[in-house]
Amino acid sequence: MKDNEIGEEKDKTLSKSLVKYTFQTRFFFSRLTRKSRIIKRIANKVFFEDNELFVLPNKNTINNTKRSTITANIEINQSFEKDDSEFVPSEIIKEVIKEANDIFIMNSCLCRNSANCKDYPHDFGCIFLGPATKKIASKYGKVASVEEALEHVEMADELGLSHLIGRNKIDSVLMNVGPKEELLTICHCCPCCCLWKIIPDLDDDISNKIKRLDDVEVHTQNDNCRMCKKCLSDNVCFGNAISLEGGKITIAQNKCLGCGHCVQVCKFDAIELNYSKKSIDSVLNRIGELVDYKK
Repeated sequence: MKDNEIGEEKDKTLSKSLVKYTFQTRFFFSRLTRKSRIIKRIANKVFFEDNELFVLPNKNTINNTKRSTITANIEINQSFEKDDSEFVPSEIIKEVIKEANDIFIMNSCLCRNSANCKDYPHDFGCIFLGPATKKIASKYGKVASVEEALEHVEMADELGLSHLIGRNKIDSVLMNVGPKEELLTICHCCPCCCLWKIIPDLDDDISNKIKRLDDVEVHTQNDNCRMCKKCLSDNVCFGNAISLEGGKITIAQNKCLGCGHCVQVCKFDAIELNYSKKSIDSVLNRIGELVDYKK
């Protein structure tokens, strides 16, 4: 092996070790942001400054939408019309991908690798859009076409993963690329290993940068509930929004992120996720303001 190849391999090993260590201590450091103003300020500056991410549920969670026509006035191109029964929130990602000039698909998921995920594939990574992707080292993945990226989103839905889309400074820091205004993150998140399971432990000023889609509603149908309690598992709800109160499953709307994982684990249709036109409009019009991914 040549000297430069040995050097690259050492750098890769070091990077993986650093990421794994950081990942494994994430809950500890997240709790510190609630206890120390200084740590909160440092963490926000280094990892979360100007972040804004939206949670998009997997298309398989959409099971009770209104039967009307959605018209999403997409700032980046044209009016986009679909029937509610056909349009699902993950379509937002596809519309954004179609407008991107630079696309990069990671060859592995940092979260699933670091947590040694047992339920979802480690080699299914994030998508990044924008000029900053040109600076991402080739060892992390590949430059992709629009068609490849769209297929990747379809596969994420088939795997049962939820999605995050927006500006995420952590990615810019970990991969040493930037500016953050030129890197749009599209994560495909499993309920067991996602980095953002730290949300309940973070100070509210930081955790509020991870947002549920406007007008998305997750609610229970307790008449259908058989008290299997699968939705109460640690590996279901990102926001710790689900609890058992008075003998009934309850979802705290102020904590729910609308990821829809609870809908997928319930086999008795006791939890439903609904959304409307407002959900689509708000994100599509905001993403272009966050990251200039069309350069």
